[in-house]
Amino acid sequence: MAAKKLHCLWAPEGDALYRQYHDEDWGVPEYDDRALFEKLVLDGFQAGLSWRTILYKRENFRKAFDGFDAQKIVRYTPKKIDRLMNDTGIIRSKTKIAATIGNAKAYLEIMEDGDGAFRDFLWDFVDGSPIVNKIKNYKDHVVKSPESEAMAKALKAKGFKFCGPVIVYAFMQAVGMINDHEHACPRWKDVQKLAR
Repeated sequence: MAAKKLHCLWAPEGDALYRQYHDEDWGVPEYDDRALFEKLVLDGFQAGLSWRTILYKRENFRKAFDGFDAQKIVRYTPKKIDRLMNDTGIIRSKTKIAATIGNAKAYLEIMEDGDGAFRDFLWDFVDGSPIVNKIKNYKDHVVKSPESEAMAKALKAKGFKFCGPVIVYAFMQAVGMINDHEHACPRWKDVQKLAR
């Protein structure tokens, strides 16, 4: 009989959406500019909350924030902000909504800089290749790193908010810049094969 493959312990089998997120999204190297912007914004909304809370509202966030189209977000009016503040499908934080609008502006400025895309700006902090850790238990991973501290500092210098080194570390894990799947998890090897 083959040994049972152990998935990361933080992804409980009884939570289908969370498990699907672990099995299909978390740690997969992301190179799409819009998707990277979306994930950074969602990690900012997570501040003070659990990722599960955000995950269960992710589709509502996508609808409420126009698919995270930064060109649309920067033009949000007070009326649109009021609608967002009354939308029970998202986290109704005026500070985080305002930060999202400011972050969209900062994102667009990076895209217009001529330095390449948002992905290039972000992936440069790991020299273009994922950092691969060998964690036995998810509780052993760190919550920030020199790379997340450097990225957070650079993002803040560009005008981003809700992007401290702990939030940025979680973002880097989620978008595959850091492989923190438990070493015994089959996804540990799988996500490495997906890196460019």
